[in-house]
Amino acid sequence: MPEFIAQTLNGLTLAGVIFLVSSGFTLVFGIMRVTNLAHGAVYLLGGYIGYSVISGTNNFFYGLAAAALATGAFGFLLERTLIARLRRSEMAELLATLGLIYVIDDVALAIWGGTPLTVNLPGVLGRSSTLPVDGIVYPNGRIFILGVSIVVAAALYYLLRRTRLGAIIRAGVDDREMVGALGVNVRLANTLVFTLGALLAGFAGVLGGTVLGLYTGADSDMLLFALAVVIVGGLGSFEGAILGSLLIGLVVDYGTAYFAAFAYSVLFIPVIVVLLVKPQGLLGKQGT
Repeated sequence: MPEFIAQTLNGLTLAGVIFLVSSGFTLVFGIMRVTNLAHGAVYLLGGYIGYSVISGTNNFFYGLAAAALATGAFGFLLERTLIARLRRSEMAELLATLGLIYVIDDVALAIWGGTPLTVNLPGVLGRSSTLPVDGIVYPNGRIFILGVSIVVAAALYYLLRRTRLGAIIRAGVDDREMVGALGVNVRLANTLVFTLGALLAGFAGVLGGTVLGLYTGADSDMLLFALAVVIVGGLGSFEGAILGSLLIGLVVDYGTAYFAAFAYSVLFIPVIVVLLVKPQGLLGKQGT
């Protein structure tokens, strides 16, 4: 039982990192219908930027802020240039963001090399504590990541459900043409959503670097997780991103711990089941 509880907490921590990445990805996919294959590369880039800032300043939170701001700015420029010019050409968007993966990966390889890196948490966050459940000793850093993910989820929920921008984003997921006909600046909304998605990916890159590490191929792994969350949770659904991240995080962690020989393939079980039973996703709307 103690081992199962520890693995469950590990799965929830992984789910928190996946949620930070997939929430922005699913909103971009949902409102803009842009399949940004470079989203995982932005995650990895944010992790590397955060690692460099932390190494130079010895301040974890400076690195976290720098990664989020840098990738947010990158997302803003990407949407205003490449994505805006390729709008309504899905194949062109797909190929362009696919090519961008190789550009970002090569730049990262040239700057940071191919040796796996780990982002170190400071002070008490880098130590472990005894939980009041079966005397389990568990890393404080993982609890911190889980807490941050919950806070970000609550902030995003407030943004989407209690603000005018959130109403525009939700309406854009359901009916983009109607939103434009009402005089809403759809271009600005698209830019804000894309920027927010990139910012969250970079933010997650630093947090993920503390438990998963930063390595060549981490971008592909995280993109695969994000795609699985979109399929399981539902296109453009914020609540679906939460549910999908929880399912994927727990399934992947349990699979790694208890079915090591099938650790990678076990990810596709919930994806296949959802596609067979409810193709629009568990919380997706019919026709999305």
